[in-house]
Amino acid sequence: MKEKLQQLQDKIAAAMMGGGANRIEKQHAKGKLTARERVHFLLDNGSFEEIGMLVTHRSSDFGMEKQRIPGDGVVTGYGTIDGRLVYVFAQDFTVFGGSLSETHAEKICKVMDLAMQNGAPLIGLNDSGGARIQEGVNSLGGYADIFYRNVMASGVIPQISAIMGPCAGGAVYSPAMTDFTIMVEHTSYMFVTGPNVVKTVTNEEVTAEELGGASAHSTKSGVTHLTAGNDIDCLAKIRRLLSYMPQSCEDKPAHLPFELKDEVRLQLRDIVPENANQPYDMRDVVEGIVDEASFMEVHENYAENMIVGFARLGGRSIGIVGNQPISLAGVLDVDSSKKGARFVRFCDCFNIPLLVLVDVPGFLPGTDQEWNGIIVNGAKLLYAFSEATVPRVTLITRKAYGGAYDVMNSKHIGADMNFAWPSAEIAVMGAKGASEIIFRREIMEADDQQAMLEEKEKEYQEKFANPYRATGRGFIDEVVDPKDTRRKLIKAFAMLENKTAKLPRKKHGNIPL
Repeated sequence: MKEKLQQLQDKIAAAMMGGGANRIEKQHAKGKLTARERVHFLLDNGSFEEIGMLVTHRSSDFGMEKQRIPGDGVVTGYGTIDGRLVYVFAQDFTVFGGSLSETHAEKICKVMDLAMQNGAPLIGLNDSGGARIQEGVNSLGGYADIFYRNVMASGVIPQISAIMGPCAGGAVYSPAMTDFTIMVEHTSYMFVTGPNVVKTVTNEEVTAEELGGASAHSTKSGVTHLTAGNDIDCLAKIRRLLSYMPQSCEDKPAHLPFELKDEVRLQLRDIVPENANQPYDMRDVVEGIVDEASFMEVHENYAENMIVGFARLGGRSIGIVGNQPISLAGVLDVDSSKKGARFVRFCDCFNIPLLVLVDVPGFLPGTDQEWNGIIVNGAKLLYAFSEATVPRVTLITRKAYGGAYDVMNSKHIGADMNFAWPSAEIAVMGAKGASEIIFRREIMEADDQQAMLEEKEKEYQEKFANPYRATGRGFIDEVVDPKDTRRKLIKAFAMLENKTAKLPRKKHGNIPL
């Protein structure tokens, strides 16, 4: 009996080594952890329980019957992060290049099903050479089984994908359907077709890093939400990201202990410049409002004219969407609209209240924007806010012009509380452009047209470029002294904590994709 037990333990040890110590050493030489090391550092110490440790593939073609390694290239199971249940799979590149076989896919599908049934987040650590060619259509069917479950789980449980090595071909579509994707710099890449195929078809010379590395996807395509310097950093970011989320759509995010004090933040008074055309960093507003060191920005390097991320306000988890005046003056464009819409819909899925910070001069003009669908993409953001039933609070710090005022969580599309600073300007357009249209005749007939324009511009500013007309109509609930903003927002979200709202009965809406 002891001999059999020892044989089993040796077999497990061999599986953990993934086919040889030399392959582990190569993995470490690239700065990468093994699959089991990744699981170890991701989960609470000693909490991991493995499922399917001794599963092997079923293929007997191309000599595969002689190569059966327990685990079949993926480690699956469950454990805890900060005491909360999560399910995880970690592909093992040291076993058949982490390639996906029929049984490899079945192991992943098993933990996906369990995550859905038990209402807990799913984390995928991707490091795979793609479909196992020796298995043909069985491997492709395995991918489809995973894709289907990604869709079924969407909006039910949080799904997070970490790309910690290669992820190419059809394999990229599973991470793309999860809620957040994190890539490790210089050791991971994602693309549908690799550099060799690109060169053959288009004659473009491009490296894997340039085509689908972390930098490319975090700045150009927006495919990845976060990048990490190494595997440990990646796993730490997953843990932090989960701390803002509930277990499932049936729960609310956990509240941290908090005691309301004076909450005055004098630094908020000095952030918005007196010159309406001078930029400032909206992150300074965020840092002055939220709990200390609690802001976690996502999509930081993509569509930088909008910021989105998680934070805590009075111990509560909130999602933040804000225009960024230091980039393109904070205008809405194609990419920022998609970025904002995606984040708003995630927060609404998982009962995370939304704080919207507004300083928007309008939509970005130009043929590039029109031809790339600013109409339909701007509508995505409008749709996302209008559909959201979570508590929604808006703060206008400066400009709120034109249709962009409506889109950025205005009272008219269902926001619960709308505040403005005294510096807010709520109007159809800027004072100069509006004056040139409204007072065109007076300006043309004046002896000194420039002086007349300046006079009419000032008149327009006094009448419209302020928050008080909107407040008088009830579109703004209160004009707030910037130093008191944090306290006002804490109390507003506390008041809205038990908000209930239901959408009209329907199968689902048809967001303008």
